[in-house]
Amino acid sequence: MKTSRAVPILLLITAWAAISAADTIRLHGGAAVTGEIVYRKADTLVVDLGYRILEIPADEVESITAAGATVDAVAETPDLYRRENGRSELSVKENIDRCGEAVVQVRTPTGLGSGFVIHPSGYVVTNQHVITGEHRISITLFRQSEHELEQIHFQRVRIVALDPANDLALLKIEDGGDHVFTSVPLGSFDELRQGQPVFAVGSPLGLDRTVSQGIISLTNRLIDGRLLIQTTTEVNPGNSGGPLFNLRGEVIGVNDLKLIGIGLEGLNFAIQVSTLKDFLRNRDAFAFDPRHPNAGFRYLSPPRRSAGDNGKDNQP
Repeated sequence: MKTSRAVPILLLITAWAAISAADTIRLHGGAAVTGEIVYRKADTLVVDLGYRILEIPADEVESITAAGATVDAVAETPDLYRRENGRSELSVKENIDRCGEAVVQVRTPTGLGSGFVIHPSGYVVTNQHVITGEHRISITLFRQSEHELEQIHFQRVRIVALDPANDLALLKIEDGGDHVFTSVPLGSFDELRQGQPVFAVGSPLGLDRTVSQGIISLTNRLIDGRLLIQTTTEVNPGNSGGPLFNLRGEVIGVNDLKLIGIGLEGLNFAIQVSTLKDFLRNRDAFAFDPRHPNAGFRYLSPPRRSAGDNGKDNQP
């Protein structure tokens, strides 16, 4: 009896060991499959799960992490964002197909902007100025069905954290239920290069899912005490808070502002992804308190002398 039971146990251990060193296939929508890729067809990926063979349609695959590769801060970690190694560069059109659903429209009673989903449970990044002073926030995501672009509206959106100094905000969709949101990974600032092609997706002037393409003009332009990415990628009102992507479909910046005026064209700026990661990792320090919308430390101005006080400090 002992010998007969040892065989399936040994097989189970062997199968587990194989899976633990296998490839990770992340699908559109945030789900992931772990197994050994045994065969690739033009339209299908054949994966050995250790206990069965699974065929995955190629157009459902967002990215593949090879066995032994590391993935920094996957979606389930406390940092909320993820970094995926091994993503291939694609054309802008192909990138829209794999990450377009993660770009959302953020609307308030006084205006609208853009944002993007960083976690399958519905965490969204946007600009602080898009939602400043507002509590009624709605989010619209766009899903491409077989025949049309479907709009899905969410009316219960909570402000999680705000960073006014860097113009960043973290939101949470509260009425998503069991919906698994398509999310996008964050790239690395250290890999950015001057002249690198990038593209933006957003809702300028309310025009949904508008795509623009350009290059990085400078990775570290200093404006009003902030280091921003300067890019020729065109952004307009409504693009604020939307993602700036590299050709691997990774977010490398948050579209923030542009310089306008006669002769000022192609001067657009995005918040560096390193600044965004710091904000997300330290979001507890930027936590939003609905009882005190201007939460944070505020310092009183020092006493001043008036012209006729004979050198005495002003009293309260």
